[in-house]
Amino acid sequence: MRRVLSVLYGLSLPLAAQGPKGPPLPEPVFANVPSGGLSSSPLGQFQGSVPSGQATATPLSLSLQEAIDRGLKNNLGLLVRETNNRASQAERIRALSALIPFAAANISETAQQIALASYGFRFPGLPSVNGPFGYTDFRASASQNIFDMPAIKNRRAAIQNGQVLQLSYQDGRDLVVQAVAAAYLRIIADAALLDATRAQVATAQALYERARDQHRAGILPAIDELRAQVELRMQQQQILAQDNQHAKDKLTLARVIGLPSGQAFELADTIPYTPLDGLAADQVLSRAYESRSDYQSAKMQVRAAETARQAVIFARFPTVSMTADYGDIGANIGNSHGTFAVTGSLRFALFDGQRARADLIQADGVIKQRRDELADLQGQIDFQVRTALLDLKTAADQVAVARDNVDLANQTLVQARDRFVAGVTDNIEVVQAQESVASANQNMIASTYAHNLAKVSLARAVGETETSLKQFMGGR
Repeated sequence: MRRVLSVLYGLSLPLAAQGPKGPPLPEPVFANVPSGGLSSSPLGQFQGSVPSGQATATPLSLSLQEAIDRGLKNNLGLLVRETNNRASQAERIRALSALIPFAAANISETAQQIALASYGFRFPGLPSVNGPFGYTDFRASASQNIFDMPAIKNRRAAIQNGQVLQLSYQDGRDLVVQAVAAAYLRIIADAALLDATRAQVATAQALYERARDQHRAGILPAIDELRAQVELRMQQQQILAQDNQHAKDKLTLARVIGLPSGQAFELADTIPYTPLDGLAADQVLSRAYESRSDYQSAKMQVRAAETARQAVIFARFPTVSMTADYGDIGANIGNSHGTFAVTGSLRFALFDGQRARADLIQADGVIKQRRDELADLQGQIDFQVRTALLDLKTAADQVAVARDNVDLANQTLVQARDRFVAGVTDNIEVVQAQESVASANQNMIASTYAHNLAKVSLARAVGETETSLKQFMGGR
């Protein structure tokens, strides 16, 4: 019996291949953001998280918005960018410290004995050693750069670099929304495939039982029963593979949003197919250039590089500073006198060994690099927007075709079953019709998933991903 089943299984493969197989689900693609000179987090960090909370015995009901909120709270890539943003605050404070006064105070008590002979002083009648003696000194001092243009420009550049990191953090939020939405949609598609395959298993089970009963009644040959049994086993294998993929994709989402280990959950949203029309590429691009945080960050990096170049130029200018101190010094507190000193200085370079020229060449190189990265990012945004619009239109057309194909395939299956029951033909037509229905359902699910995934990509390409995604998913 096993040998017969093996032979029939081998024969059924080319038989099933006569009907087109549905394509696998498209993999979500998370567009990396050019660093633009920043040490940006690797893309893989946005697939990780810092889990929070404790797993509960009751499965969570997780909507798309709830999943996004958890991702924005726990995703590793966003946490790393938040840490970088905090580190930039230290750089801004450090740059500011060069422009504000520095004050200090000290109290000292000195005991001293001096050997005058060691200094070359030898006076007749005077001891060669003076002391021991002591004195007390209370003193406060302050210093201030009155005019220091390089420090002023460096502080301005530090502020701009801080704004760069803030924009980078906002861009990280967009990446998290994209990652969470794509993983969520993947699970929805997995569940739809499971439901479609279960329906196919139920159909295959009914056909197998009918073929078995008719064979036992002597109406059909054994080959029809075996062929129906092979088809049933193939559909059951499909369920096992799809159920495994569904479970792994749920683990992926849990990893992205930081669910505690072992936490079971179910999706609360289905996100059906909703057409999205009336999008003009030029209007979408204009919105993208205004909304994309990474694009605004790249523009700010150009400004920061230009400001840093100004600091290099002003390094040739004189700097004016002032120091002052006031104190009370004497043999003791009761026998002391106030003293003070005020010093103003003008400092300028006479010869720096071409150091300023080298710094200027380096600054020009950084500016050119930032401008090139900005131009490249602008082209990348253009590419992402136009690609997403093309994918969106193609997926919408595929959904329309797939819907018609599902209806045709179901009609074909009904007619094939009727012909088989009437004894007009064997069950080869039924098996072929089953494969066509399965393929049509897979095409329908894959097209719907691709359409929604294209919306996610478009939302990311446009910027302000969370807001854009809500609009696009609603067909607006």
